[in-house]
Amino acid sequence: MELKVSTRSHAGHALVVIAGEIDLYTAPHLQSEFTRLLQEGPGRVVIDMSAVDFCDSTGMNVLLSALKRMKERGGTLEVAAPRPAVQKILQVTGLDSVFTVHDEVPQEFLISEKS
Repeated sequence: MELKVSTRSHAGHALVVIAGEIDLYTAPHLQSEFTRLLQEGPGRVVIDMSAVDFCDSTGMNVLLSALKRMKERGGTLEVAAPRPAVQKILQVTGLDSVFTVHDEVPQEFLISEKS
């Protein structure tokens, strides 16, 4: 399964939209996207996971790594709209208390993508 990653930045914030499966094979692509994005220095990153069908431990480690790097520079990284399978992984691993998890993409990101 292919992994598609797109990023929209606006006013120091970034929305990362991920579609597909995040696993051992696709995680390096996601890791390189986060590395590129974090060089731009956004203060807040929201990851739209509404189109992620599956995420294994490798994918969770990529998200945790990005979260750690954001926190080191005083920023935030949040997860939005995870599907039930991904939500369950977050809950079982306890990562739902590590990440800020939104039921849907925050409104300010939806507004900024239209402008």
